[in-house]
Amino acid sequence: MMIHRPDFIVVGAMKSATTTLHEQLARQSGLFMCHPKEPNFFSDDANYARGWKWYGALFRPAGDTELRGESSTHYTKLPTYPRTVDRMVRDLPRLKLIYVMRHPIDRLASHYVHEVTTGRIRVNVAEAVEQLPELIDYGRYSRQLQPFLDAYGPASVLPVFFPRLVSHSQAELERIGRFLGVEHPLCWDDDLEPQNQGSERLRPSAVRAALVQAPVLTAIRQKVVPRTWSRPLKAFWRARVEPPRISPVLRSRLCELFDPDLAELGSWLGVSLDCETFHQQTVDRPLNWAAI
Repeated sequence: MMIHRPDFIVVGAMKSATTTLHEQLARQSGLFMCHPKEPNFFSDDANYARGWKWYGALFRPAGDTELRGESSTHYTKLPTYPRTVDRMVRDLPRLKLIYVMRHPIDRLASHYVHEVTTGRIRVNVAEAVEQLPELIDYGRYSRQLQPFLDAYGPASVLPVFFPRLVSHSQAELERIGRFLGVEHPLCWDDDLEPQNQGSERLRPSAVRAALVQAPVLTAIRQKVVPRTWSRPLKAFWRARVEPPRISPVLRSRLCELFDPDLAELGSWLGVSLDCETFHQQTVDRPLNWAAI
């Protein structure tokens, strides 16, 4: 039986428009993006244990001439998932990788909102930074990239920056297409709204869980509640969390934590990079590995 494998993977970073990029790539001729968007096969032990029969089946619907891709931000979540790269390079020794990076403080703020909506965090953002190391770790981009660069080499890893992807969407998508080896220019779909999986997340509720999961109530609900009511009901339960306010004191502290990593990343890209210069340096022109 033929085993279907991805040709490329969008590996992160979390909360950096990977869902939007995934959906834009899925709309391009010559490309196939798997569903679900994030199989997390190489990172999550339980998913890896499901084996290639499960993972390969995600790419089976692709056409013979289509490049196959997936997008899993768990792949760049060290130290949470330490086995990812070893598994990936063993199973997929030839692979192209795309890594999207957002200003690390903006990424942290969005990550914080994500964790609040899931009920994992119930404290303010300053306390959360001390309690949840991932808020910092997942935004240390050079640390997350280093294992992939070592395993696959710089030519197989494309750095993409959120500010430029937003402000120069068409040019960046064409650049991604050239990296993937697509023979025709890719075309950004302006009609596609920015995708945010977290915006559809429903806040935890024992009452809603009971109503949804109880078999008898489910049968009654399906017969009695009109479909036209489902959207307003979901909107009622949908998590609504305002972005946290990053105080000057906290911002200064975060810059101290992120700047050394950004300086390392900048040295690979041939630019001076820190929290203060991140937006300007990453919008002005596309960046690629210049000093590795």
